[in-house]
Amino acid sequence: MAITKGDTLPGATLVKMGEDGPQQVKLDDVTKGRKVVIFAVPGAYTPTCSAAHVPSFIRVKDQLAEKGVDEIVCLSVNDPFVLKAWGESTGATEAGITMLGDPESSFTKAIGMDFTAPPAGLITRSKRYAMLVEDGTVTILHAENSPGECDISAGESLLAAM
Repeated sequence: MAITKGDTLPGATLVKMGEDGPQQVKLDDVTKGRKVVIFAVPGAYTPTCSAAHVPSFIRVKDQLAEKGVDEIVCLSVNDPFVLKAWGESTGATEAGITMLGDPESSFTKAIGMDFTAPPAGLITRSKRYAMLVEDGTVTILHAENSPGECDISAGESLLAAM
């Protein structure tokens, strides 16, 4: 069953590229006592993710901060090496967006947001969504019906819902 508004995020260990290589990140540490936006993409370097989803959060980053958002996290079922390069190529890293990987899809599966699309080469990936998490609890959740869509999960849509 997919996570819904009012649910508490499960504990998860994700990964990011640190100064000295891959670094584990406990999701509880990211969200505890904080207001965090998490948006998930089916895959780094995929067309909609690169051309629409990431840029939408870069555009609204300052407005989200004005609404009290402490951090914006882009989550993908990719390794930290790919996410580091993708964050740099999209401008997400420069904008201050945290790129976190769920390489085994364990968090994505735990919240019921996984899907598989063999014809596209996407195996056990994340559905496209955006959520506002306050102290570990989901307060807004916008999930797309199709991984190729980026309407309700775009940064502007999440901002408008706040």
